[in-house]
Amino acid sequence: MVESSNNNKRKTRNGIVVSDKMNKSIVVRTDMLVKHKLYGKYIRRQNKFIVHDEGDRCKIGDRVLIEECRPLSKRKRWRLLEIIEEAV
Repeated sequence: MVESSNNNKRKTRNGIVVSDKMNKSIVVRTDMLVKHKLYGKYIRRQNKFIVHDEGDRCKIGDRVLIEECRPLSKRKRWRLLEIIEEAV
């Protein structure tokens, strides 16, 4: 069987850690600009993702890269790939 490489592509996002209160989990906020359909003005939209952080390495304010994965719990479907920039 030959699998196509397009089926194995996982979504990646980068965002900022807004909470690290849980064990082995963080909350990451991603921002995006979306153009309003009628008025054409750009609107800032945000999403929050619950992310698996195995070593509890992240702190609030870190910029991180996350990757989609299998469901790890009720709301946790992303895992930490790397810390791009640490908070000062």
